[in-house]
Amino acid sequence: MILSRYLKIYPDSDRPGSYLLYSTRKGSVVRLSGDRLEAAREGTLTDAERETLRRLEILIDDPAAEREAMTSLVKRANARSNRFYAKVVMNLDCNLACPYCFEDHFRGRHYMTQDTARLLVDTVIREQIGRGRDVKLGFYGGEPLLSLPLIREIAIPLRDAAAEKGVKFSFVLTTNGTLLTRSVVEELLPLGLTGAIITLDGPREIHDRQRPFVSGAGSYDIIVANIKATFDMIELQLGGNYSRDDYREFPRMLDHLIAEGIPPERIGEVQFAPIIPKSGSGVTTGADTSACCTSGSEPWVTEAAPLLREEILKQGFKAMKPTQAACAIEFDNDLVVNYDGSLYKCPVFMGWPELSIGSLTEGTRDYSVSHNLDVWKTDECLECAYLPLCFGGCRLMPLMKNGVIDEVDCRKAFYDSVLERFILQDLQYPSSQTAT
Repeated sequence: MILSRYLKIYPDSDRPGSYLLYSTRKGSVVRLSGDRLEAAREGTLTDAERETLRRLEILIDDPAAEREAMTSLVKRANARSNRFYAKVVMNLDCNLACPYCFEDHFRGRHYMTQDTARLLVDTVIREQIGRGRDVKLGFYGGEPLLSLPLIREIAIPLRDAAAEKGVKFSFVLTTNGTLLTRSVVEELLPLGLTGAIITLDGPREIHDRQRPFVSGAGSYDIIVANIKATFDMIELQLGGNYSRDDYREFPRMLDHLIAEGIPPERIGEVQFAPIIPKSGSGVTTGADTSACCTSGSEPWVTEAAPLLREEILKQGFKAMKPTQAACAIEFDNDLVVNYDGSLYKCPVFMGWPELSIGSLTEGTRDYSVSHNLDVWKTDECLECAYLPLCFGGCRLMPLMKNGVIDEVDCRKAFYDSVLERFILQDLQYPSSQTAT
């Protein structure tokens, strides 16, 4: 047996002469003394030690088989999946006027019609529930709760069809939080609502500047009040969008939530992300992107990410644990249904109509070339220790840079900078993390 190629080894600062071994494939971490690490390299461990490290995928039997397993991992995951997930874009309208809005160049008063909603319901019942698959929807926008009556019209027949077939149906909301009142949650709970993803862009003065109502009034206090009113009913995940100029202020927002009586343990995952340029072919040309993230390896991002993650964990909130994950475009049963019935693999592609993969009326068409599904199946990626965490990174980055998905968004520099700190954070705060 030999050490896995998908392994990072770091000196253990708490125990001189020992090391932390982290399997990027398994998400497991072990401490080994220097002599046991040397024994692992030389093949002189005890049988019990070998078996433990093999189970944690620190040690492997066959490097060629390990590489082949990674090459075929997505294909195997698709073959055994019995779940369908779709983000459903209810509209491209919003009651906020965020200056950095990703959808700014194609948003407007565009709403899903009842005819499209009925077609969506019929399609999901026929092609998913009828085939025995569990169904989860993520209602999306714009602001999906501006389309609350249509959410009901979609959820009720899907809930009933799933119950009749003996499969599961549920849905979540990606919402700005201004309309997520307790009465709305009470109404949607029996229809299948299980959670919501809400955005808070830091403390009040930053958030209200970045996420004002269309009228110009601040939205922070209303959102916090709605979080207080609903955290005991559904799982609320919190997100936030930071720039290079303001990310250091975001921890004050966590302080304020706790001061408002919102228990960290009752909130789902908290994850802050850098603002990225606005979507759409050519829209970044000549635009000022100085405060935006155009590459995950930018030095200010590799400084911000671990700093904010540490603050999330320190306050007792949950943070994403780095573990095996691939882009949604790789999974056959993950879709985005746009308000007009057009289909995409990721909502970030809605600014590129040429990346539509079909429609509710036509079905899906082959997108393996347009989305370059095998872009990460190269020697460089397959031999990289970070491949299980990355699988080619975010396809949006090369799309914005080159106009096509013609290369990977290599995350090596990012993980070189942050992964050790993430692992140490998880060891220090073991109860405040969630797996991807």
